[in-house]
Amino acid sequence: MGIKVVFMGTPDFAVPTLEALVAQGWDVLVVTQPDKKVGRKHVLTPPPVKVAALKHGLRVLQPQKVREEASVQELAAFQPDLIVTAAYGQLLPASVLSLPRVGAVNVHASLLPRWRGAAPIHRAIMAGDPETGVTIMEMVQALDAGPMLECRAIPILDTDNVGSLHDKLAQLGATMCQEVLPQYVDGRLTAIEQPEDGVTYAARIERADEFIDWTASVTAVDQHIRGLSPWPGATAWDGELTYKIWSAHKSPAATKLEPGQVRRIGSDIVVGCLDGALCLDEVQPSGRRKMAARDWFGGIRQDVFTFLKGSPS
Repeated sequence: MGIKVVFMGTPDFAVPTLEALVAQGWDVLVVTQPDKKVGRKHVLTPPPVKVAALKHGLRVLQPQKVREEASVQELAAFQPDLIVTAAYGQLLPASVLSLPRVGAVNVHASLLPRWRGAAPIHRAIMAGDPETGVTIMEMVQALDAGPMLECRAIPILDTDNVGSLHDKLAQLGATMCQEVLPQYVDGRLTAIEQPEDGVTYAARIERADEFIDWTASVTAVDQHIRGLSPWPGATAWDGELTYKIWSAHKSPAATKLEPGQVRRIGSDIVVGCLDGALCLDEVQPSGRRKMAARDWFGGIRQDVFTFLKGSPS
């Protein structure tokens, strides 16, 4: 009989890991979040993992709460050798973690113990970390605190945003699963406890986190914008309206503007920060489409425009 795996994941990040498990030839039962209504028309939409699973003809479960007795019994009836999770979106109770013969492991998008929690990719870029990576760890009841089977690092480039880094880490996690999990199932790997030093938490991104502090350094503002793009987006405001700042780059000129002050300099739309300026690339005024910064600034018909510091009170 082949290895029986329960895979639990939901968003795009989890799809390459699912594909890696299928490529092993293992018997995979997929557990994902329920379909959700999406967009203005509230179209009921399956999560990416469900879409990928159905393409492979895999059985898919979508419990509202995986901890409910009926869900636990259904998983127990499968008699899994292994549980693998990747961005599933629900905490697993002890009744689920104890089911597999070998163990339950999680594919986490950070170099643990740094950035335990919900938003490790965002927080790593926003903090200016020079590198991040993927950790495969055994699961325990505490949040992302289990013993580690493997950690691999990649650099965070000055051009990376959440989207590009997300894709790199998703593929890295899948590659690691292909190489690490067969050894784990065969008993050839020993997990190592996470060090107590260096623990940080990647809190979920809240609305207040999105607003840009233009009195920060150019580097910090650049990291803030890249660390929130393409979702949920860094936000500026002018005292009345809000604006999504989707992309920007450091101004090559020695431009001196007051923090938040926006001007056209040559062909660039430039905004001041504490120690220099950023060139805005893409802006989206509230209620409107995303547009080139030049088009937005040309449309407001002002020589000087000012974003305020922080968020509305």
